[in-house]
Amino acid sequence: MNQKRELIKNTLIISIGKFSTQIVSFLLLPLYTSLLTTSEYGEYDLLNTISIFLIPCVTLLMEEGMFRFLIDSDTDALKSKVFSATIIFSIFSFLAWSIVLFVVGKIINYPYIIYLIFYILASLLSALAGSAARGLSRFKLYSVFCFLSSFFTIILNIVFIAYLKLGLISLFLSYIIANSLVSIWLLLKIKIYKYANFKNLDKKKVKEMIKYSLPLVPNSISWNAIALTDRLVIINFLGEGKNGVYSVGNRFPTIINTCYSYFNLSWKESASKVVKKADKDDFYNSVFIELKHFLMSISILIIAFLPFIFNILIKNDYREAYYYIPLMVIAVYFSNMSNFCSGIFSAYKDTKILAKTTIVATIVNLCVGFSLIKYLGLYAPILGTLTAYIVIYFYRNYKLRKYIVLKKDNYLFLSMLVLVSVTACYYSKNIFLIIMSSLIALIYSCYLNKSFIKLIFKKIWRKQ
Repeated sequence: MNQKRELIKNTLIISIGKFSTQIVSFLLLPLYTSLLTTSEYGEYDLLNTISIFLIPCVTLLMEEGMFRFLIDSDTDALKSKVFSATIIFSIFSFLAWSIVLFVVGKIINYPYIIYLIFYILASLLSALAGSAARGLSRFKLYSVFCFLSSFFTIILNIVFIAYLKLGLISLFLSYIIANSLVSIWLLLKIKIYKYANFKNLDKKKVKEMIKYSLPLVPNSISWNAIALTDRLVIINFLGEGKNGVYSVGNRFPTIINTCYSYFNLSWKESASKVVKKADKDDFYNSVFIELKHFLMSISILIIAFLPFIFNILIKNDYREAYYYIPLMVIAVYFSNMSNFCSGIFSAYKDTKILAKTTIVATIVNLCVGFSLIKYLGLYAPILGTLTAYIVIYFYRNYKLRKYIVLKKDNYLFLSMLVLVSVTACYYSKNIFLIIMSSLIALIYSCYLNKSFIKLIFKKIWRKQ
C-alpha cells in the first residue's frame, strides 16, 4: 500500500533528525545527575511540566488545527487563511497570557516566572514552526529542525552547566535560546511571511479551526494534568528531592515516547489522507498491529537491558529510580497506544471524544495517587498514572468502534508473559537471570517484528 510506504518513509525521515540527538541527550544524564541536585532537577521538571500544561491554554492548540487544515488546503489562498488565523490568534493570546502569568507570579512570589514566560514562548514558536512544516509536507526540513533544536540545546547545556556553572538556570536558558532561534529559522525557511497576513484573516476559517482545536484543549490539559498532578502530589507529600528521582526515572520510558513521537507525527497525516478511501480499515488495522508489536518490543528490551547500564548513567541519590522504571515503561506503552487511537479520531475531525476520555483518566490518576501516597510513597503516583493510561486506552478503543473495530492481537498473551518474566528478573538483580531474560527479550522482539525486519533487509538487499 502506497500510504503505508509513505508513512514509513516520513517516520524514518523524522527519526534521522531526532534520534541521534536524543541518544546524546540521554548520555548526558551523568552530567545532570552529578552536577545538579535532586531538588534542582525536580524544580526544572516542574517548570517544564507547567509549561506543557499551559501551552494548550495559550494557543487553544490552533497549531494542531493548522496542521490538520493545511492537509486539506490545495491552494496558496487557502493555506494563507489557515496560517493567518493561527499566527495572529497565537500572538494576541500569548501577550494576554504573559500579562496574567507575570501578575500571578509576582503575587505568589514565584522566582522563575520570567523564565516560565519565555519557556512558553519558545515552546509556542517550536509548535508553530513544526506544525507548519509538517502541514506543508516538508518532512525533511522538519527533520533538520528537530536535529538543530536538540543539538543546540545539548551544546548550550554542556556550556552552561559544566563550564559556566549556572546550575538550574542552565536548563532554562538552553531550551529557550536554542528552540527560539531554530524555530524562527524554520519559519523564515518555509517563507511564512508569504502566507501570514492580517488582510487574509478569515473569521469563518478562524471559527472552523477553533471548532476543531478547542476540544483538543481539555484533552491536552487533562493529559498533561496527569503528569502535573503527579509532580504536585510528589512535591507536597514527598518533597522536591523525590520529584527529582521520579524525573530521572522517567527519562528511560521517554525512549518509548521518543520512538512513538517519530511515528505519530507522520501517522496523523497518513490517517487523515486515507479517511475517505475504501481500504482505510485494512490500513488502520495493519498499522495498529505492527505498532503494538514494535512498542511492546521496545518496552521489553528497555526493562531487560537497563540493569546493565543503569549504574553507569545514574549517579548518587538518583539510583532509587531503578525500582520505579518498569511500571513507568508499561504506563508509557499504554499511553502511546491510546495516542494511536486519537490519530484516527483526529482524521475524522471528531476531537470531542478525546477530551472526554482523557478527563476520565485524569480523575482515575488523582484518585489512585492521593489514596495510596501515604502507604506506597513514590509508587502511588506511578501506579495512578499506569492505571489512568490503561483506562484511557481501553476507553478510546471502545469508542473507536463508531468508525472502525481494531483487530485483536494474536500474540497478546505471549507478550504479557514475556513482559512479566523480564520484569521479575529485573527486580531480582540476579545477573544470571538478567542475562537470560535479555536473550529471551531480544529473540522474542525479533520474532514479534519479523515482518518489519524482513522489509528492512529487503530494502538493504535491493540497494546492494
